[in-house]
Amino acid sequence: MVQASLALLAAKLGSRGGSRLRLLKSPVTLTEAATNRIKELLLKRQKEYLKLGIKRRGCNGLAYTLNYANEKGKFDELVEQNGVQVLIDSPALMHLFGTRIDFVEDRIRSEFTFSNPNSKGSCGCGESFTT
Repeated sequence: MVQASLALLAAKLGSRGGSRLRLLKSPVTLTEAATNRIKELLLKRQKEYLKLGIKRRGCNGLAYTLNYANEKGKFDELVEQNGVQVLIDSPALMHLFGTRIDFVEDRIRSEFTFSNPNSKGSCGCGESFTT
């Protein structure tokens, strides 16, 4: 039913000046726990976005970064899920496709976790990874 509706919509849009409707999979997915925590953090800091990226560091070469942002950069990818807006730094996209972000909290730790299907290895402490 949904596919048929999308196909009909694409056909209608395609007949208007040749524009094409593309259905894209989100580069990352957020769990409910992650979206709830991000909402709390953005509200507390009065920021518009949480920006996800990677930096070269650690024993395996790459590490995830999370920063606050008020503006979307020209090449940033916007992911909207459950009322949360996360920006992805464009150079990080190729390393992050398919990543699932969760937030875990127990008596010992409180942190975001990343399940990245592109990761070929990580260090013992889990702070860095390689693709």
